[in-house]
Amino acid sequence: MQEIKQIYRNNLGSAFYWKKDNAVLWDKVQLIFRETGFYFTQQELQLFKCCIDESYLQNNCCASCELKNRCHKFLLKTPCSQIDLAVSMEELNAVKDLVEGTLFKIKLEYYLFGEGMN
Repeated sequence: MQEIKQIYRNNLGSAFYWKKDNAVLWDKVQLIFRETGFYFTQQELQLFKCCIDESYLQNNCCASCELKNRCHKFLLKTPCSQIDLAVSMEELNAVKDLVEGTLFKIKLEYYLFGEGMN
């Protein structure tokens, strides 16, 4: 089994970098949730965040719904044009947290160990 460097995780999934020969492969992030895995560049991860935000704007109609955020009726687009995901609002919230938390940790690490160092 290959080693990983954990970036962020929540109750839905996790995000990490793969390691190869004890070196971290920084160019892409493995994002895993439910039974789905994506291997995104940081730019694609940012695009996925935009897709999530767009899905929120289009599907904010759960307030009066009997199923209260648990149905699988929302399509969540991904940076992969051939792939859309069916998610409930509950899952959309968890994916949003996973992606935003991952981007935050990446930017924080870049600042602390990159441009922020004197």
